[in-house]
Amino acid sequence: MSKLLVVATGNPGKLREMQAYLADSGWELTLKPEELEIEETGDTFAANACLKASKVAQATGNWAIADDSGLQVDALDGAPGVYSARYGKTDGDRIARVLRELGDTPKRQAQFVCAVAIARPDGTIALESEGVCRGEILPAPRGDGGFGYDPIFYVPEKQLTFAEMTPDLKRSVSHRGKAFAALLQKLKNGSW
Repeated sequence: MSKLLVVATGNPGKLREMQAYLADSGWELTLKPEELEIEETGDTFAANACLKASKVAQATGNWAIADDSGLQVDALDGAPGVYSARYGKTDGDRIARVLRELGDTPKRQAQFVCAVAIARPDGTIALESEGVCRGEILPAPRGDGGFGYDPIFYVPEKQLTFAEMTPDLKRSVSHRGKAFAALLQKLKNGSW
């Protein structure tokens, strides 16, 4: 008997991605009600993930899961950070802004961070995890896969940008993959 887990997103792509990560968890995932909007007012990825999971759990009376993630560029003092999705109107705008702000600086280290939280039906947080993937920002986009900042985020160990990786490879090295691996470990251990 699977348990219902409401995903704090209206994005079917994100739902599919979470279903892939949680395929063997015994949870049945569903999108949050469309009319339920949650403002991300936290100042960290973890705070936003907890806020979204908690609000959706309380509103639906079900267990809920949320994630929040973004890009932190060392030379930009961690920007765009929690504002990653709001750093421009489109992916192209956001990429152009990061490249413009970096200019020709040789210091291009960056990291993607993902925080995941699961809330009980009463809104209390049952589990949290975080994943980080270090890399660097290329001077120009490469690859046509992925979304967001993927074409400029280069992972030196793989010698590929996120946008050049197969979905399986990206899942295994990405911040989101690491956050869900840690979450699954906690689920298996029953530490919640």
